[in-house]
Amino acid sequence: MKNQYSKSLYGVFYLAFYDKIHAFFAEQLFQLIINMNKKPTYISLFSSAGVGCYGFKTNGFECVATNELLEKRLKIQKYNQKCRFDSGYIAGDITLPETQAKLFAEIRRWNTEIDVVIATPPCQGMSVANHKKNNEMARNSLVVESIKIVREVRPKFFIFENVKAFLKTPCTDTDYQEKPIGEAIWSNLGGHYNILSNVLNFKDYGANSSRTRTLVIGVRKDIHHITPYDIFPKQTPPKTLRTLLADLPPLMQMGEISDDDIYHSYREFDRRMLPWIAQLKEGESAFHNTDPARIPHQIKNGEIIYNQNKNGDKYARWFLDREGPCIHTRNDILASQNTIHPTENRVFSVRELMRMMSIPPSFKWTAQDEKQLNALSFDEKKTFLKKEELNIRRCIGESVPTAVLANVAQNIQAALQQSELSMTEIQNLIKRENLSLADNLYRFIEQHFDAYPFSRLLQIAEYANAARSETAAYFTRIDIAFGLVNALPDFKKKKNLRILEPSVGIGNFIPLLAKKYADKEKVIFDLVDIDSNSLNLLSLLLKKLNLGSKFEFNIIHQDFLTATLPENYDLVIGNPPYGKVKASDKNLALYRKNAINKDTQNIFSFFIDKALTLSKTVALVVPKSVINAPEFQITRQQLITANINRIIDYGEKAFKGVKIETIAFIADQTDKDNQHITIESHIQETLIQNCKNYFFSDNFPYWLIYRNSEFDQIAQKLEFNVFQSFRDRQITKAHTQNSGNIRVLKSRNIGNNEIIDIEGYDSYVDSVAPFSVGKFINRKNVVMIPNLTYKPRAAFLPENSIADGSVALLTMKKHEKILTQRDLAYYATPEFEQFYRVARNYGSRSMNIDNHSVFFFGLLKD
Repeated sequence: MKNQYSKSLYGVFYLAFYDKIHAFFAEQLFQLIINMNKKPTYISLFSSAGVGCYGFKTNGFECVATNELLEKRLKIQKYNQKCRFDSGYIAGDITLPETQAKLFAEIRRWNTEIDVVIATPPCQGMSVANHKKNNEMARNSLVVESIKIVREVRPKFFIFENVKAFLKTPCTDTDYQEKPIGEAIWSNLGGHYNILSNVLNFKDYGANSSRTRTLVIGVRKDIHHITPYDIFPKQTPPKTLRTLLADLPPLMQMGEISDDDIYHSYREFDRRMLPWIAQLKEGESAFHNTDPARIPHQIKNGEIIYNQNKNGDKYARWFLDREGPCIHTRNDILASQNTIHPTENRVFSVRELMRMMSIPPSFKWTAQDEKQLNALSFDEKKTFLKKEELNIRRCIGESVPTAVLANVAQNIQAALQQSELSMTEIQNLIKRENLSLADNLYRFIEQHFDAYPFSRLLQIAEYANAARSETAAYFTRIDIAFGLVNALPDFKKKKNLRILEPSVGIGNFIPLLAKKYADKEKVIFDLVDIDSNSLNLLSLLLKKLNLGSKFEFNIIHQDFLTATLPENYDLVIGNPPYGKVKASDKNLALYRKNAINKDTQNIFSFFIDKALTLSKTVALVVPKSVINAPEFQITRQQLITANINRIIDYGEKAFKGVKIETIAFIADQTDKDNQHITIESHIQETLIQNCKNYFFSDNFPYWLIYRNSEFDQIAQKLEFNVFQSFRDRQITKAHTQNSGNIRVLKSRNIGNNEIIDIEGYDSYVDSVAPFSVGKFINRKNVVMIPNLTYKPRAAFLPENSIADGSVALLTMKKHEKILTQRDLAYYATPEFEQFYRVARNYGSRSMNIDNHSVFFFGLLKD
């Protein structure tokens, strides 16, 4: 096209802008296609030939970008039209800035949220089969590149796959510290994702060959209705080789190629090895031969040198009535692991390997169609195989079985299509079906059990339960339950478990606990609740779930706090009610009688006390006030003694429609040697680990779960514990007026060393006599600070003024120092504001300034 314009003035102008015009319209077309795309998207890292993630393509996912070091393997992905655009195929070392720049440029071009990142980094330093490990630390650190990309891209899901030893293998993390890969994944991504790892044999999940691998799946924490358990592949029994290969013709002659299938051929090898394997039975290795001439050997200088048999499975014939063996990269040689056909004297053909690795026939290894390849002459076929076969075999050996990732892709598709129900939708459904009536709710669940995801049924049932507000028991969302269950100990030495749920509701934790402890021989659940309607629904749900005979359920309709229960539970877990017992309630004396902390009326505190007497491992979701409120000082000491080793801070995110801050904790006395605690924060999106003594230091009045080096630096500058606090909550609007003798200051009136007048807001009284706060009137050195705020500021209480309960009045414990405006001005600085956020554990509700929290309003040292 360019040539026809080259001889005219217009042509010169056109040629000058041709490339820009072409690029502009190409980009417009690109964006049009992307905007029309409604498919979920994925990125594949260390993708080799794309065998595994082909399972995503065949299940309707759109590949935004794929990265592979070797161009010859990336070409195979192009043959399979994996990416819509050529720019999506990114060859090169992903650790290099230029390669990463291409990847992120492609992501920006798509201008869409990435649904999945798949990463299968090299495993040479981890594999049991590899005896040439030496120092593979830098190579293993390729995993860290995957972690960094996931952290920056923030996909909805991520998938890491690698060998069995993957998570325990050391790597160099982003902080340049050497640590196990598992720790690097959790420390970098655990704040943003719910993460589950399992060692699986892929033969049980879609592959037809034994392949034990670690699979790590993360689900972004803002996706509340999906857990990694929903994404993990579903079990599928493998086919035996007798069934799997039944229709393939035998290959008895060395070098033979099937007429109808170029990929089904007898790979040639040194004929002197043929006697080594000719008489082997299934499961036997050539090293089992009794005839010395049939044992693998070399002849050097006329001397027979026998080969080494390191793994015990070299030169070994596989079984016909089993699934295939683990496929390694050197599946082309007899000397690799279990490569010999059960009935024929050869290694498995490419087609046989494809079937074992569940690679579908539609997968293309070359640009040529298979019909064209099969039509080639015998010599042409040999030439083709000589050029391509080794690369194909190695790609198969290092791949993830296609069916396994196809299984995962199907689960993601299904999960994404099941959106979370909004509060409005739930309320409308409850109203329409009149589900607040227990009989109607029971009937609805029975009739619709298969029509709704289980997590959605739980959601509907909990919100429909009219007794929910009376018992102050709140719906535990499936992702919240997962985070706690996933952090529980594995109890590896125990075959049987006994678990207590003291306020079970309708059993939100049970399906997750059943998955967590699926490897146990027997799990007995004692399920206690005070609400009979909840227990009736629970019985129905357990019947419908049909979890299997290894799980036994005892339904107990009692008040947990007064029930007589065994004292030998392996685990107590749950979400106890949060209400207060009224002073007039006769149960208060009963509850306090057996409680350790008698300074409170909070039900959850009594639950903690009793739970700690019934099990050495306790995991509960409770109000966040437990970490800082004065009334729970005894409870905090109990938890330290009980070896609390994990806190999950949900802030206000745990319960929809309920304005309450919560945490979960795990106390595990079976792990007494562990002096560290993990703090997982949903509000800061962080996962931190440090010594318990650091977060629970006696230098401060309560636990500081976000304490850090910046906090410590500021703390060094301050003299603490100089004030005491007072608030008068007697004064209400009913007591105040628009004018009067004495001004009543409120939080919005307090500025930085100033009093702010606000029209229509300012209040007055004529006398302070009825109020406790009257003792502060016209008193010197009284400091006012707004009570519930993350924007601390201070001013002196002026003459003829008092303050209502929205303002804390601070007075010095010792009267040695005269306070100045400079002292107060520090509280309005950004430095103190950040310090104060940490001091208040990033709370949003439990922000009252009491005689514990006032500790942190220190004075700058001279």
